[in-house]
Amino acid sequence: LEKKTLVGLLVCVFVKSPHKTRVNYVHAGSVGVGVMGVMGNKGGVSIRLQFYDSTICIVCTHLAAHRENIAGRNADFANVFQKTSFDIGEEAIREVIRSGSLSQWATGSTSVGIADHDLVFWTGDLNYRIDESMTTERVLELSEKNALGELRDIDQLNLERAAGRVFQGFDEGSINFRPTYKYQPGTDSYDKRPDKKLRAPAWCDRVLWMAQEPSHIRQLTYDRSELNISDHKPVYSTIQITIKDVIQSKREAVYDEVMKLLDKFENQTLPMVGLDKINLNVGEVRYGQTVTLPIQVTNTGKVVAQFRLVPKLDENALCKPWMTVSPTYGMLIPGEPPATINFSITIDNNTAHLLNTGREVLDDILILRLENGRDYYITLKGNYARSCFGMSVDELVMYSEPIRNIPLDAIKRAEKHDPNPTSALCVPKELWRIIDAIYEKGLHEKDLFMTPGFAEEVNQIRECLDTGAPFGKFRIHSMAEVMLSFLSNLSTPIVPPTLFPTLEIDAQNIQSTARKFLEELPPIHYNVFVYVISFFREALLHKETNKLSAAKMARICCNCMVVGTNGAMDDSSAAMNRRAGMQMIMIHLLETNSI
Repeated sequence: LEKKTLVGLLVCVFVKSPHKTRVNYVHAGSVGVGVMGVMGNKGGVSIRLQFYDSTICIVCTHLAAHRENIAGRNADFANVFQKTSFDIGEEAIREVIRSGSLSQWATGSTSVGIADHDLVFWTGDLNYRIDESMTTERVLELSEKNALGELRDIDQLNLERAAGRVFQGFDEGSINFRPTYKYQPGTDSYDKRPDKKLRAPAWCDRVLWMAQEPSHIRQLTYDRSELNISDHKPVYSTIQITIKDVIQSKREAVYDEVMKLLDKFENQTLPMVGLDKINLNVGEVRYGQTVTLPIQVTNTGKVVAQFRLVPKLDENALCKPWMTVSPTYGMLIPGEPPATINFSITIDNNTAHLLNTGREVLDDILILRLENGRDYYITLKGNYARSCFGMSVDELVMYSEPIRNIPLDAIKRAEKHDPNPTSALCVPKELWRIIDAIYEKGLHEKDLFMTPGFAEEVNQIRECLDTGAPFGKFRIHSMAEVMLSFLSNLSTPIVPPTLFPTLEIDAQNIQSTARKFLEELPPIHYNVFVYVISFFREALLHKETNKLSAAKMARICCNCMVVGTNGAMDDSSAAMNRRAGMQMIMIHLLETNSI
């Protein structure tokens, strides 16, 4: 029926002859997300079509490689998902709307994305691996024994999906076959040749799906083929789906009946709705918190009321980035129960940085448009409870009192808290408090810095740091998570990308390179870096009980002090070599006797 290629990617769609006449509006597309975010060495190809009266999209992708590059794979998925678009034309859109897609009517566009289809199938070499917490040798041992339970529990794709960071809304069948990568081509044995780099086996090749109606999909088989021409074992799945087939005569009869009813209402008067409130005040909002307030929309007229949120003049977005609205459109028949629109504010790292620097306020106006009626203006306000998270260490060291007491307004801040550079702290007091608390609790705890804390405790600890309140009896894993989160969420990472090593590092130049790196760190960043490294070195003295190692600590240091949550992962080989060099410097500083 159709095929689409992109470098080494190929997706083909076949249809049996008896059904070919019921296939319409076939379109293909591709998205490159490789080098510089556009090249085709990584990316996706896709084909969409209408089969009978259901819309189907089939996507085949090749995502970022390397075991540690989880963020790169997540970003590649998001890019392909968001950038894939098919301009299917007005006739196809009318057909989709006639089949009941109110969302397509709301957009007013002739283009559809992946999520706009009834059924989506996502396949390919997704490159997710077994988490690095298990050694390569242990993964090989379990894979060869077909002991899959422990591997499934730490499969990166399973972990990332469970955390809601990737493939949101997608499902996957249970994996009951051995990892499909990496094999020695021409054999059925994992590649352990001494002249090749030893790779941990992984389920790189996957089949996932998403359905508007989950009951319309049932997976019958999910297995791998034993072909051995590649270093991957191909994966296949047989899936039974339910397809819509509209009976035209009945649809036309229902359509005529509805149109007569709508005409009757429309002829009586214009649409009217009532909103239970148009001014929303969410009060105080904290970092990492989501606050939601509802508005009830009631049809107070005698005709059908169709409403949708529209952007303000000369703007493209419905609202500011820190707000989400659901639903953004709807229809109310007279006498129908009110519809609820939820307005949610979330303070993430980017928003916190903008609020702290005075470039943003929690204040917005949204426009609710009534088709063939008036516009309603909804105002939303909130107050940000200032947090040390999302700030820079250079600003934090200027204040000796709790950051919650420091006004966001620059004028008020200058009047009462004019920072004096001569009295600046060496390191942020918040970092000192959390490290001191972890030290007091003892550094012997098993899997320290590797085991996540408890969400409720994490929020309480963060509040203590922001307000200066004493810590309660919190568990050490929660304290450790807050410490790493604080460093990861600084507006500027402790180690700027400009200081990544440019030369290949070896035993002869590691000491001089590390010394040069320390000398080039900005003063406050130098203090924080040395303080954290010294603390981690103290933790390594208890490695027999806490099971830490210099390599693990170096990886943690790179994640929280080099990349952070704001860092866009460069997937080029040069950038990866520079990051590897940075990790070698970290290991050297953790193992050396002095800094």
